[in-house]
Amino acid sequence: MRTYHQLTQEQRYQIYALKKTGHSGVEIAEVIGVHKSTVSRELKRNRGRRGYRPPQAQRLAVERRQKGVPRIPAEAWERVQRLLRQDWSPEQISGRLKKERRICVSHEWIYQYVLQDQQAGGDLYRHLRCQQKRRKRYGQYDRRGKLPNCHSIEERPAVVNGRKRLGDWEVDTMIGKGQKPVMVTLTERKSRFTLLGKVPQRTAQVVQDQIHRLLLPVVDQVHTLTSDHGKEFARHEQIAEMLNLQFYFAHPYAAWERGTNENTNGLLRQYFPKKHDFQFVSNQEIKQAMSRLNFRPRKCLAFRTPYEVFFKQSVALTS
Repeated sequence: MRTYHQLTQEQRYQIYALKKTGHSGVEIAEVIGVHKSTVSRELKRNRGRRGYRPPQAQRLAVERRQKGVPRIPAEAWERVQRLLRQDWSPEQISGRLKKERRICVSHEWIYQYVLQDQQAGGDLYRHLRCQQKRRKRYGQYDRRGKLPNCHSIEERPAVVNGRKRLGDWEVDTMIGKGQKPVMVTLTERKSRFTLLGKVPQRTAQVVQDQIHRLLLPVVDQVHTLTSDHGKEFARHEQIAEMLNLQFYFAHPYAAWERGTNENTNGLLRQYFPKKHDFQFVSNQEIKQAMSRLNFRPRKCLAFRTPYEVFFKQSVALTS
């Protein structure tokens, strides 16, 4: 897929020189590394009375870029404003303008217009049936609420990112069929050592208890814990106090910031598929899955196992 870039002044001089020597638009495009339509458009839009000249073409392009071209004329926005004051919804306005006037303006653009008017002290928003602030949705927003007293991953010590020490963990919950019970998964960043436990439901108290139960035997190798903003981690302050650790939260919808744990969950899906009902998973099966992961050599660990790196012991695995 091509990525569009503005032509540089040097490329405009190349176009001028190649055109003077009789090269076609296709040949010029191949030489300067752009699409042939870019060259054609450049020669049409940025020429003057004396033909195409690089300095003039550069100036015209810059002026056009700085000025900008409004996609929707002012007259259309006046119609939008008038209809809003008649208590039409943005969706009704969008559909009717397209049907009657062949004016294409999306309802999201109208919501943005209303929001900008409100920020400027206007009252158009009072004509909306829903008085909540509207935003153009480029992606999903986090609607899970904010947990109190969170420490962002941006505050996490740099040593954690470098995987230079043992004791920096990532935590998540893994959901099966019916969404309960769930698995609490913990992964140590440097060694990839994994701990796993089942809880009957994804509530803050039971998740806190399971994290405490899993990490307590290795508490000497616990410095930090990083999670997402799931409400099951609402008792992060109590977890931090009980285990004497620093608790950090990744940014919403930034799973790559907990990539070690996310990758571990993917490996665990070999044993606990997404449609698997965790209600019928025994403790023995959980221990076996942990053992498989912790005693499996990893290329990223120079083919040592997570167990060997975490406990600094060598184990004979191929004898």
